[in-house]
Amino acid sequence: MILVAGLTPAWQQIAVLDRLRVGEVNRAREVYWCASGKVLNVGLALTQLGATVRTVSLVGSGSAGEAARQDMANLGVHVRWIESSAPQRVCTTLLDGESRQSTEIVENSAPVSEAERNVFEAALADESSQTNAKYLILTGSLPTDTPKTFYATLLNRVRAPAILDIRGEELLAALPHRPLVVKPNREELGHTVRRELTTDEDTWQAMSEVNVHGAEWVIVTNGAREVFASRADERLRFQPPRVNVVNPIGCGDCFTAGLAWALQRGNDMPSAIRLGIAAAAQNAEQLLPARLNAELLRT
Repeated sequence: MILVAGLTPAWQQIAVLDRLRVGEVNRAREVYWCASGKVLNVGLALTQLGATVRTVSLVGSGSAGEAARQDMANLGVHVRWIESSAPQRVCTTLLDGESRQSTEIVENSAPVSEAERNVFEAALADESSQTNAKYLILTGSLPTDTPKTFYATLLNRVRAPAILDIRGEELLAALPHRPLVVKPNREELGHTVRRELTTDEDTWQAMSEVNVHGAEWVIVTNGAREVFASRADERLRFQPPRVNVVNPIGCGDCFTAGLAWALQRGNDMPSAIRLGIAAAAQNAEQLLPARLNAELLRT
């Protein structure tokens, strides 16, 4: 069983434009809505891959929160929802057909109460005890005003090997729990170590620091560029395939899902990283995030 947890899901609008004109009226050629945010993307991708997975997610109030719940139910994703009185956040992706670039408009999550956080913590511990989780994935940012130590608190409650797709102070606070994998992108790693990572050697040095502070593996993605992985004195590099990018949103989440799925199936870490890369590449070629095809990944 893989247990996925996060507190910042989104109800996502994806608007396809012929050309994005800044400062002008833009008319969308197509508009789609779907549940998204890192926690739901990872849970959905793992479900699509056929993994044994349970997801624990906060969900906000209002019609957007209800729509996110219904979308996950329609896709067969098993989610234990923790209700928040805060409105469900809504994020927007603008896809520019001419430049083939994407623009993200991200609404930050509203504050959640201490009582709601306590319910979330108890629910995750309950899911862990019921399912005997083999891996725990903690993913996504924390809501405004949530203590930066909250993910570390969750790691006190669940003793499964942890895969962390988080950054900054919350990642630093979690490192003493010695996670199996830490998976930021290059920008997030720079944010965590509080400096710009201009060169590859800068990145390797930052990764080494995270290893020293507790992470067994550090895996750093960088868009379509090479994926770096480090453990102790070991450094590995992986080249993603070239793909026709339709929508890059959710690629990092699908990488995390593919990696965890492979580890659950008994793959070693290098081959699990390759499968994570393949999952991210497949996601990039699709309009909606995390709709993966396991059969295509096996071929």
